[in-house]
Parts: sequence; structure tokens; C-alpha cells
Amino acid sequence: MSLLSRFKLVFAGLICAVTLVSGLAIAKNTVAVDLQASLSVADLPKPGAQIYARIHQGGPFKSEKDGVVFANRERLLPAHPRGYYREYTVPTPGAKNRGIRRIVCGGEPQKPDVCYYSADHYGSFIRLKP
Repeated sequence: MSLLSRFKLVFAGLICAVTLVSGLAIAKNTVAVDLQASLSVADLPKPGAQIYARIHQGGPFKSEKDGVVFANRERLLPAHPRGYYREYTVPTPGAKNRGIRRIVCGGEPQKPDVCYYSADHYGSFIRLKP
């Protein structure tokens, strides 16, 4: 491979890396915008609407992890003291485990102040409206 070809290959790699980093920055900013947007519970996948109803009824839930404290380590949701948020599994079709979909609610377990839906295992959230 010629020196020019190697240079072109390295340059193309750098362009890809810059594009990837730029894309991640844009994606992170998009999450903040999503928190301002909202999704109607009626527009959730059917299992999501069922889990949302169970949250307000106090269960029953299939996963032992449902209702556990969500630490908000990603810091994508508004900051609150530890214990404010709780997470719930929304069944993911074809998943052999809990899958990637969650509802995270803040406030009292059966009377949450706010709930968010994540279709990508906490990569992004959108606020749910009843």
C-alpha cells in the first residue's frame, strides 16, 4: 500500500471518529429535548400501557426488579434525591431476559409525580402523559 493510500485511510478514520463524536453530542442534546416532549400512555406499546396501569395499582409485576430504586446514573432525568425514581420492566418481544424497555417513575410508588418511558435501556427517555 502506498504512503498516499495509507494517509487517505488514516484521514478517513479520523473523519469517521469526529463524525461519531459529533453524533454522540447531538444524541445527548436530543435526550434533553425529549424530556420536554411527551408521549401519551395510549401511544405506548400495549405491554407498556399495562405496566403503567399496574404501577398505579401497586402490581402485580413479573420481575423481581420491578419497583426497585432507579439511581439515574445516566443523569438524563431531572436530579432528585436517591429513592425518588423507581424502574419497571416493559416486556420486550422476543427477549429472553428483561429486555430493553422500561418505565421509570418518580414520587410515591402508586401515585407517581412523573413517569418516563425508555425504549433503549436508559439511553433516552420521553415523559409519559396519562
